[in-house]
Amino acid sequence: MILAIFLILIGFGILIGGADLLVRGASSLAVKLKVPDIVIGLTVVAFGTSTPELVVNLVAAMQGTADIAFGNVIGSNLFNLLGILGISALVWPIDVKSATTWREIPFALLTSFVLLILANDSWFTLGAKDMLTMGDGFILLGFFAIFLVYTLDLAKQGMASESSAGKYSLLVIIAFIVAGLSGLILGGNMVVNYSVKLARLIGLSESIIGLTIVAIGTSLPELSTSLLAALKKKPDIAVGNVIGSNIFNLLLIVGISSVAYPMPYSKVFNPGQYLMIGSTMLLFLMMFNPKRHRLDRWEGAILVLIYVIYTVFMLKTAF
Repeated sequence: MILAIFLILIGFGILIGGADLLVRGASSLAVKLKVPDIVIGLTVVAFGTSTPELVVNLVAAMQGTADIAFGNVIGSNLFNLLGILGISALVWPIDVKSATTWREIPFALLTSFVLLILANDSWFTLGAKDMLTMGDGFILLGFFAIFLVYTLDLAKQGMASESSAGKYSLLVIIAFIVAGLSGLILGGNMVVNYSVKLARLIGLSESIIGLTIVAIGTSLPELSTSLLAALKKKPDIAVGNVIGSNIFNLLLIVGISSVAYPMPYSKVFNPGQYLMIGSTMLLFLMMFNPKRHRLDRWEGAILVLIYVIYTVFMLKTAF
């Protein structure tokens, strides 16, 4: 057990180092390509920090542990919305582009509704088994293709990055991104694997493990990246990372997982999906201000409090 804790701590260190390299590389890449930070945050950074979720979900689906796969995605998205954005806002109030409020957040909300509907087959057909089939997976991937088209269109609008002039060569930038992603994947896997071992020693179910331990573990890259982006005063990367990761999780990761291995769905995850939808709506309302698009410290505190209450309730029902 002591060895597992030690390896988890090492994993944290690797995650933080990888996140720092990724933020440096991504923000410099935005300058080189002359595209907005939000595009980099929604694509390169979001995909990189979502890689641990993809690996965990594919392994879980292949091994027939769909509860860990669904719990990982739903729990990760909740931690992203409530925990990461909340903590980031507490560290430094987050100003975002109006497009993030009016487009990316509503699209994330739409993807949440799509997954909820596709997973609950019994709502529409009496006696049907709730599961995500290969066809459902292709629907999710179709929505993901729409998201990619949108981000490419955003880049073509010619909005220059607000970052300062890049000080790294393209080769160094690529090295930063590759090293950062590698660190995130390695550190994330270490934290998740040994956290799951510790959790099972105290008798947690797979669904609870997925919603809490695995979800938080695979979201540590997002947490590290968004915190560092907030400290470096790059709010578009901080927010774009979270919103983009949530969209990647629901559409790309669940889509690929269900295409590869159709996954049975348990209604025990519905409350988590309801909270995910409600949290996305709350985030939109917090930023729905004609004079500003800003997440203040007091609003961040509310988000963190909601997540703490949710986690305590989940763990309380598990024992």
